[in-house]
Amino acid sequence: MRMEEDFMLMMSEKNQIARVVDTNRYTERFGLSLSEQDAVMLVRERTRSLKEQQRVEFGKGVLEKLILAFCDSDYIGQDEYAETIARLQDIFYLYKNESMDVWTDDELIERMKEAFDGECQGSLDYLEDTYLEKFAREIRTGTKNWFGGCPDDED
Repeated sequence: MRMEEDFMLMMSEKNQIARVVDTNRYTERFGLSLSEQDAVMLVRERTRSLKEQQRVEFGKGVLEKLILAFCDSDYIGQDEYAETIARLQDIFYLYKNESMDVWTDDELIERMKEAFDGECQGSLDYLEDTYLEKFAREIRTGTKNWFGGCPDDED
């Protein structure tokens, strides 16, 4: 049985790597591309981050969505592209937990992108430690009721 599980994991990882590399067809127009080595690192970082955050993900996951959402940012250059996506992936999984899954994946990615390109001016530290922490704290403490990714100020 273990051999079958290992084979399935290996095939899944290969499929994920191929999909990550395939995003280059879109991201190259913004001067960004990921090598196969970068894709391997990102897929392995995904696995590590999911374990660290004690999350399970089915289907494609969010890696491709993060790549496609952030590839047009003025704050990401080729030299730090793979590392930035890896860090964004970590931040994503952390704040899925910290926000108690109130936001859908797409809502959280949208909020992250708007903040990264706006108030955070490309600072991953500010995005993680200040901007998203504020929203997650509001959710956890009930300061604001969040529904569909937007504050419900009627309460």
